[in-house]
Amino acid sequence: MSYFAHLPDRTVIAVRGEDRVKFLQGLVSNDVTTVEPGAAAWAALLTPQGRWKADFFIFADPDEPCLLLDCESSQSAMLMETLSKFRLRSDVNLQETQLVVHAAWGALPDVATVENAIVAPDPRLPTAGWRLLMLEPSPVAKADAVAYDLHRLVLGLPDGDRDCEPEKTLLLEANFDLLNGVSWSKGCYMGQELTARTHYRGLVKRRLVPVASEVPLPEPGTPIMADGSEVGHIRSSHDHCGLAFLRPAALEQHLEANGHRIVPRVPGWLAIALAEEKKGGAVTQGGAAT
Repeated sequence: MSYFAHLPDRTVIAVRGEDRVKFLQGLVSNDVTTVEPGAAAWAALLTPQGRWKADFFIFADPDEPCLLLDCESSQSAMLMETLSKFRLRSDVNLQETQLVVHAAWGALPDVATVENAIVAPDPRLPTAGWRLLMLEPSPVAKADAVAYDLHRLVLGLPDGDRDCEPEKTLLLEANFDLLNGVSWSKGCYMGQELTARTHYRGLVKRRLVPVASEVPLPEPGTPIMADGSEVGHIRSSHDHCGLAFLRPAALEQHLEANGHRIVPRVPGWLAIALAEEKKGGAVTQGGAAT
């Protein structure tokens, strides 16, 4: 089946100027030079100490020399303010646009529907679908944001500060290394040192994992217990599906939150990575050990 949804809680920021690529390249976790029409990148902005601050999709505008950041609306003002602090003498201009974000999965809508849209595959997983930037909400977007939320929860895709804890979460804990959110070859960027050290030393102590329960999952931050000890906590959820930070060793234990059973639903891409980490190898995108 084909699903097409408008995501109303997203904002698109335009980054213009001759230095736009160089500017972002020195600040975000992924390689901005790979971004071109039809190919987006997913990247994070970190604190100088290497903790998550924001994440967004980066598109190239096919009609003008401009990069477009698809970000959480709740973080757009902070993101613009933070990025502006690093402009210095760079030829860079930041501005919120009126573009709206859509997601499609299963199959793309017909050509007539998306002919004026900026479209790229979701770079995190092939099964994630596509991201679309449009001038206005599409009348043929019959799915809604709730349907998309369930889609990304089952796949194990984090959703900004609903899943990542600002100035606390490490990128590898939120699986950015496995979901094409980190470049290991691009050179320096803010917060790189801790990210690289965590990767090459295999220091990932928890991972964001899809979970399910027979009852609606409790609020974010609710502890998950195993044999009387806290082994993780709930992050975002919808009804019986959600994501949780869990210690890898806890995945084979009996887990509970608020007295109800919590069952990990580890997707294949994450299962491969966890198996490699258990052997003691660092893991790269796609689950291959290094």
